[in-house]
Formats: sequence, C-alpha cells, structure tokens
Amino acid sequence: MTVNMSKGQAISLEKSDGGTLTAVRMGLGWKAAPRRGFFGKRSKEIDLDASAVLFADKQPVDVVFFRHLVSDDGSVKHTGDNLVGGAGQGGDDEAVMVDLQRVPVHIDQIVFTVNSFTGQTFAEVENAFCRLVDETNGQELARYTLTGGGDYTAQIMAKVHRQGGGWRMTAIGEPADGRTFQDLMPSIAPHL
Repeated sequence: MTVNMSKGQAISLEKSDGGTLTAVRMGLGWKAAPRRGFFGKRSKEIDLDASAVLFADKQPVDVVFFRHLVSDDGSVKHTGDNLVGGAGQGGDDEAVMVDLQRVPVHIDQIVFTVNSFTGQTFAEVENAFCRLVDETNGQELARYTLTGGGDYTAQIMAKVHRQGGGWRMTAIGEPADGRTFQDLMPSIAPHL
C-alpha cells in the first residue's frame, strides 16, 4: 500500500510484516508541461537531475549524482542521467538505489534533491514525483507529488534518516533554486 506523503510527513521504513527494509529505491519521474506556441501546444525538453547527499552528523561526506553514480562505500547507486524526462506515466526517469544494510554506521541521513540542470523552472514541469520503493519486491511504499509547479529550479524532496535501530523517510518538499546539488546545500541545511 502506497502512502501519499505531504510536505514534512514522516513514515517509518518497516515492512508490513514488521521486518525492516534492506534496500530502497528513490525514483524520480517527470515530463515537460505543454506550452502554447505559434503552431499549437508543444513541450520543451527538461533535464531534471536526482541527487542523494550522504550526511554524517550534519556534514556532507559523499554525494551520488549523474557525474558520480556510486557512493564511495558502494551503498548508494544512481541509475544514470535522463536528459528529457518521460511521458509522465508513473515510471521512474531517474532513480537512486540505497542498500540500507551497507550504509556505513556514521552516515545518519541521506537527502534526496531534484534540480533543473538546464535552468527551467518547475512551472514548466508536470507530473513530477518522488517515490520510495522496496527494492527487494518492487512495492511502492511512499510517493511525494510535486504539485503546483512554481518559479524555482530545484526541490529538496525527501530524506531517509536513522531513528533508533531503523530508518525513517521524511517528505521535505522545499522549493529551492540551483542547477546542481552544490547550489542546494544552504537550502538542505535547515532540514538536517
């Protein structure tokens, strides 16, 4: 069963049978919103990028993005860069896989961001979503839908963080401006 998350909502990353999740995928999907042009509706390609920033005690220690596809420890992997998005049919255009059992113990948070590398705003995007999937069985656990577009070029989407002996996911949904994850670091800091 999928939980449709709202901004700031947190969920525990436990399986319905009470076990803990061992591997998750944070998927990102989008398509360009149609624009009215001289010859009718048309879409301009939009390059959104998913990134995962790994933190230890609120300090960034590694990042996974289109130019660094695997974390230094191998626990987090990016599927690769999609330069145009999809048809908005619900599939992942980019994804970041996290092997929760392999994440080093000093890593306490992983923040997922989305940015428009080419600088278009989210007003030019439709059907954008971020979702968390149990990678062992493909079951969608949670979905955060980007609604309303907006005049910004990035979004701090969600984070997974240690709590007690397990992991939790929090939907952040904070608009930001920046073309790369480096530009977003000041906007991430308040959510750590």
